[in-house]
Amino acid sequence: MCGRYVIAYDPQTLVSGFSLTRIQPFDRRWNVAPQSAVPVVYQTKEGERVAETMRWGLVPHWAKDPAIGAKLNNARSEGMADKPSFRQAVRRRRCILPASGFYEWQPVAGPAGKPVKQPYYISPVGAPFFAMAGLFEAWRPAGQAGESDVAEWVLTCCVITTAANALMATIHDRMPVMLAPEHWADWLDRGNTDPATLPPLMQGLPDGAMQAWAVARTVGRSSAEGPGLIEPLAADGSA
Repeated sequence: MCGRYVIAYDPQTLVSGFSLTRIQPFDRRWNVAPQSAVPVVYQTKEGERVAETMRWGLVPHWAKDPAIGAKLNNARSEGMADKPSFRQAVRRRRCILPASGFYEWQPVAGPAGKPVKQPYYISPVGAPFFAMAGLFEAWRPAGQAGESDVAEWVLTCCVITTAANALMATIHDRMPVMLAPEHWADWLDRGNTDPATLPPLMQGLPDGAMQAWAVARTVGRSSAEGPGLIEPLAADGSA
């Protein structure tokens, strides 16, 4: 699962990292929650690689009510190509959600033995961001005319998740699919509509490419913000 992540890079980092021809401005965030506007890298129908902000929470093109997006911030990689909510996007609208890191919560014993959830911050080693595999969709209310009117469309996205690797397994049983740089182009290629070719692209990063540490439970508040949220906890439990 992926329910919170960090966007601490700047737009130029994405321009150079992905060779973008166009990018929409965005703000740095240290506590991005579902339904937020997030930068998304994708390939246009004309073959350009661009980054635009989209709402995190996929709204399928056939949906009657955009509220469904609140339930679709993640897509399980297992079987996603066959699920009505994701199957068209899997074939035609794959994307990358760049993340400086993400949070996950581990159940631990708290005071008096009561269970509490300890948040961890997981980030890349030696890289400015993870390339989280994702899907995107364009939605608009049914019955609207003028399909050429781009302003009518709502762009939404979701993060693809997979089983945890060795590092993450001690914290949670799921994690975002991390794409290795050598697979970015193939993942974004809109000319490839065969889901059977995708699993080899989603094998994740090599051992040692991720690091994790405990952070203050303040991050559990969606209103909390700032770089202090990713500071590791001291031995006494303080940030």
